[in-house]
Amino acid sequence: MNKWKELWDWTRSILIAIILALLIRMFLFEVFVVEGKSMYPTLQETERLMVNKIVYHFEEPGLGDVIVFEHEPGRDFIKRVIGVEGDRVEIVQGRLYINNRALNEPYLNDGRHMYDYGPEIVPPGYLFVLGDHRQNSMDSRDPRVGFVSEECLKGRAFLIFWPPWEARVIDTGVDKH
Repeated sequence: MNKWKELWDWTRSILIAIILALLIRMFLFEVFVVEGKSMYPTLQETERLMVNKIVYHFEEPGLGDVIVFEHEPGRDFIKRVIGVEGDRVEIVQGRLYINNRALNEPYLNDGRHMYDYGPEIVPPGYLFVLGDHRQNSMDSRDPRVGFVSEECLKGRAFLIFWPPWEARVIDTGVDKH
């Protein structure tokens, strides 16, 4: 009889752990794998990220946030928020301007190859996003992506945890003041 009690205790503990893990994954955090080089040098291909799925229920996406969004069913993109509702976004001679002010982007490896874009005003409920590897990124400059609806957001990437020797917190890389 003692064996059955011990078996039930183990089974119950395992079931509780599985249920908690599923709830955490569904509502709080999710793991995403970096595919492609559009966010280089900030993110490397095959790195694994933790994404906070609940953060945008309490705050608005902000300049510099690295976000995951559903581009089309079954296809998620990882990009950096460059413009939010009402922002005027323009690229002139490889330089990015937000609301007529040049944006300092220390996370870029080489942004000189950006073609001119805009000016465009980010509509309500949408974001303007760019990859950090600007010459190799399908982002808001591409009409197939365009402005990203906030309804498509899956969350904000905040931690690279794999491979372990590359583990680090993801910084916005911009001065928000």
